[in-house]
Amino acid sequence: MVAQVNRVAFELVGLQIYWYAIIIVSGIAVALWLANREAVRVGLKEDDMTNFILWALPIAIIGARLYYVLFDLAPYLADPVQIFNIRNGGLAIYGGLIAAVIVLIIYTRYHFIDPWLFLDVVAPGVMLAQAMGRWGNFMNHEAYGGETTRQFLENLHLPQFIINNMYIDGAFRQPTFLYESVWSFLGFVLILFIRKNGKIKRGELFLSYMVWYSLGRFFIEGMRTDSLYLFGGIRISQLLSVILFISGIILLYYRRKKSTNIKLYERDKGANQALI
Repeated sequence: MVAQVNRVAFELVGLQIYWYAIIIVSGIAVALWLANREAVRVGLKEDDMTNFILWALPIAIIGARLYYVLFDLAPYLADPVQIFNIRNGGLAIYGGLIAAVIVLIIYTRYHFIDPWLFLDVVAPGVMLAQAMGRWGNFMNHEAYGGETTRQFLENLHLPQFIINNMYIDGAFRQPTFLYESVWSFLGFVLILFIRKNGKIKRGELFLSYMVWYSLGRFFIEGMRTDSLYLFGGIRISQLLSVILFISGIILLYYRRKKSTNIKLYERDKGANQALI
């Protein structure tokens, strides 16, 4: 019998606090910290980011839950109370992102902020938060792939605690949570590199994030065993990834080559040497 991590971190006045929640909240805090730092460098205010997150966070959680429930409706129709039980997971990243972007568009219009600039500022932090958040899935023993062997996992030179916890339902599983976490972290580094070294237009950082994440998610989703499906066995996240990838490429090309009146993404001269 291999050792399994306990998804409960600790108890507080009789309430179990899950690692999943701790990791998700930590990712959000890091994303907000990064966005606050960058906001000042591009002429926005820290309050813009903090006020936005106060609106976006609860709506993003609702969006993430609704997305998950709507595409896996049968068990929730049988027990509707479970719709509100998110302690065991069941939050879809794409649903949360869609909801947050809608809030962002409304928020920036109300406060007369360029939405593309705002998206560029938050994109790196969101990518890093996603990389962190997948470890919440690890602690919950979810978001894993098909069956594999211990030897395969050892050949990846993974730490033993990861290998041991990929033994789920009587078999070793592909650590798709880890694949996506690593992919997102590489995307975070890539976006920082582009921001630091490239002469870019507003919107290109966010679109780079969109293209990078959707590309990796398409392939990783194909390995998972807990995907949400449309008719005909089409995985919803794969379909959405294709749409986002193609849309991102088209918008990047248009904004880079065809549009001449888009402002550059500019930072304070004193901040040009700072990676984050």
